[in-house]
Amino acid sequence: MQTTITGRHMELTDSLREHALSRLEKLDSEFPRLQSAQVILDVEKHRQMAEVIVQAPNHVVVDAKEETSDMYASIDGAIDKAEKQLRRIRDKMVDHKSQESLGELEAELEQRQSVAE
Repeated sequence: MQTTITGRHMELTDSLREHALSRLEKLDSEFPRLQSAQVILDVEKHRQMAEVIVQAPNHVVVDAKEETSDMYASIDGAIDKAEKQLRRIRDKMVDHKSQESLGELEAELEQRQSVAE
């Protein structure tokens, strides 16, 4: 996964860069097909903002923002939001069968089991 970390109105320290990269590695291990991730860190007076933009196959783009008084907490919050959005998208793609058809399948399996006995 390509990773870009950008700092606006601030000097990007090695510890911030390492923290963001370590959190993105965990995200990449859970969602291995991610193509790229961009982390934008911004400071305005006492507002520490982090924005995470993740691109995945099939034109899936996830954008998550978090604003706190601590940059590390902002990074964690933004990545957590992006992870939640990716999980929701993945579950929609995987869980594409309706509940009615699942109920019919269960009834059919019960019928076959009773006939087999």
